[in-house]
Amino acid sequence: MRIQNVALIGLGAMGSFFAPRIEQYLGRQNFQVIASGKRKERLEKQGVTINGVNYRFTVRQPEEQGPKADLIIMAMKDMGLDQAIEDIRNLVGENTQILCVMNGIDSEERVAAAYGWEHVMYSYMRMSIVMKDGTADFDPYWGKVHFGEAKNEELTPRTERIRDFFENCDIPYQIDTDMKRGIWFKYMCNVGENLTCALLGIPFGAFRSSDSANAIRRGAMREVMAIANKKGIPLTEQDIEDQEATVRNIPFANKPSTLQDLEGKKKTEVEMFAGTVVRLGKELGVPTPISWMFYHGIKVYEEKNEGKFEIE
Repeated sequence: MRIQNVALIGLGAMGSFFAPRIEQYLGRQNFQVIASGKRKERLEKQGVTINGVNYRFTVRQPEEQGPKADLIIMAMKDMGLDQAIEDIRNLVGENTQILCVMNGIDSEERVAAAYGWEHVMYSYMRMSIVMKDGTADFDPYWGKVHFGEAKNEELTPRTERIRDFFENCDIPYQIDTDMKRGIWFKYMCNVGENLTCALLGIPFGAFRSSDSANAIRRGAMREVMAIANKKGIPLTEQDIEDQEATVRNIPFANKPSTLQDLEGKKKTEVEMFAGTVVRLGKELGVPTPISWMFYHGIKVYEEKNEGKFEIE
């Protein structure tokens, strides 16, 4: 059965990767962004600008009744996941599939706890998008969405269905043979790259020339690798080595999401990144001093942004 009706919740950086191409393929009447309150008003009045084009997508409130979605893409930040799980309830039908492309290592389990694994597939993004004041700029073919079952030696019908849809939308994708390993690999890279840049206030380009920045980045990645290994996820030093070329090819001035959040005086995903690493390290007996410093250092930045240290 062909995918004909799609909903997106979370029209931020990752959501911007999908929205224009899905609307172009399905038409305005078959693609909806889920939002409410002030966010709904802002999207309807101001829209969102993606690579220089302003879009006013159809916005549907969570409580609205309407057709069930064939595919729901969840692309919010970690702190919004619990609310988003409730917000999509009216769109989940018998044949709905859900891709939760947000950062982290447990979002699929949380969504599946609410709707069942028959509706949830593994997914994650590998991309770099700069988003500020409702404007997203990125190369639409630099990154891709990864998705599939936990294992994909052979493709299931629902995997093929989403693959065909992404091909029709001209959305770059990859189906990993081992999706759990892919999610942990991305998480390892995110903790190392995202949090190093955030704590030090540097763009991705710093990794091209700073031995010290790279030492911190790799040290944090090894903490995640050690935890993953304890949980049976086979990350290796070769994975860290293989990431070198990728991180050095990210546009020099691009900044990761956590640094963008700090500069915008927003709450970050540090709990999901460094907080989770520290917690799992304690549970599994893995030392995590770099992630501990990331966690507390970025927490101080958040406190600073809240005005906690202002001198009267």
